[in-house]
Amino acid sequence: MNPQAKLLSISSLFLGSTITITSNHWIMAWTGLEINTLAILPLISKSHHPRAIEAATKYFLVQAAASALLLFSSMTNAWYTGQWDITQLTHPTSCLLLTTAISIKLGLVPFHFWFPEILQGTSLTTGLLLATVLKFPPITLLLLTSPSLNPTLLTTMAVASAALGGWAGLNQTQTRKILAFSSISHLGWMAIILVYNPKLTLITFYLYCLMTIPIFLTLDTIKTLKLTTMSTAWTKIPPLTATLMLMLLSLAGLPPLTGFLPKWLIIQELTKQEMTPTATIIALLSLLGLFFYLRLAYCATITLPPNSINHMKQWQTNKSTKMLTTTFITLSIMLLPLSPMIFAAP
Repeated sequence: MNPQAKLLSISSLFLGSTITITSNHWIMAWTGLEINTLAILPLISKSHHPRAIEAATKYFLVQAAASALLLFSSMTNAWYTGQWDITQLTHPTSCLLLTTAISIKLGLVPFHFWFPEILQGTSLTTGLLLATVLKFPPITLLLLTSPSLNPTLLTTMAVASAALGGWAGLNQTQTRKILAFSSISHLGWMAIILVYNPKLTLITFYLYCLMTIPIFLTLDTIKTLKLTTMSTAWTKIPPLTATLMLMLLSLAGLPPLTGFLPKWLIIQELTKQEMTPTATIIALLSLLGLFFYLRLAYCATITLPPNSINHMKQWQTNKSTKMLTTTFITLSIMLLPLSPMIFAAP
């Protein structure tokens, strides 16, 4: 891809996100989301592979439908209340339409179908942007409107997302699809606490990004797209694949790694809100995710597949791991001791 075109797309991506995050008027927020959609399309389709073109087309259609719903929601609210302010969304129909629109944009169940297919059709670096940067503006809109949203609807969608994210990831062999279902599952954890503690949703999203970014960067470094290639890739950069196991276990939410922190705080908050059965259900559903994270970790570090006589061995590379990757790896594994600082925050 032309460097100037790539720079323009990435700059537009950050511009669109910034416009949505900083706006307090629905039209500006919608404009930012549209800029984001148009900016990511060239990055999705840059390989000119039929799968990439298909992914770009699907992404455009889905996001256009979600943006239209969002605009319709804000116009309905303005029609009945005379308010264009994001925080003044009070009309019930508008709230329902907004929840649907943002769920489509994020990929929450039952509007999740597009996300694994699109992630599978793109490169790992574009997939990283889709799973992290592009989720931030819709989550910001959810945070701003959280007092008006329906808690029962959000809880139902959250539990369904955690269940489907774990279940559908069990039989996947493609690493990008596994990470897509992992994202859907984590979105469930974010949505379940949104109405009760919006700050906790934001902390969960930040920590999810911290854990997902190094996994995508590591898979991109060792050029791994399937579980079968992951089994033989350990010889390329052995220390990196060893830490990949810790990153995956952190994403699964095992103590004493970073990923345990958001799950711990969310279960604690749900218990405070007298939602112990919901907390129990979502905690048990996270075991489904743990299974496929363990399978990924097992393929990455422990196993060697049966080798035929003419199997070509992967040679160890001399190139060093990038500083960015190593920084994110450290953060994705070792942030749990900082939890008292989060408790102390107002």
